Amino acid sequence: QVQLVESGGGLVQPGGSLRLSCAASGSIFSPNTMGWYRQAPGKQRELVARFASTGSTAYAESVKGRFTISRDNAKNTVYLQMNSLKPEDTAVYYCFVAWGARQYWGQGTQVTVSS
Repeated sequence: QVQLVESGGGLVQPGGSLRLSCAASGSIFSPNTMGWYRQAPGKQRELVARFASTGSTAYAESVKGRFTISRDNAKNTVYLQMNSLKPEDTAVYYCFVAWGARQYWGQGTQVTVSS
């Protein structure tokens, strides 16, 4: 079984920063991809950023230049540094780990950007 535990969400003012962390444990196959999705109220879940253990990364256009994903392969942990936050970044952020046809999710962490 695979478990993912997220931390780092919260309330921040526009223009502020937050750092999300997600630690995966259990039977994790390597190579894999770890990353983050988000879901705002009334909207579909969307990919924010992903980081393959081979080193490749990808970002949603809406967060490029503001968010940075990183990972520690030894700890099976992925991070999301979010800078210059905007109200439209408000959502529940879910981390995931995937390989082959398998994908596992965290429980989600709320990020609210508001003055």
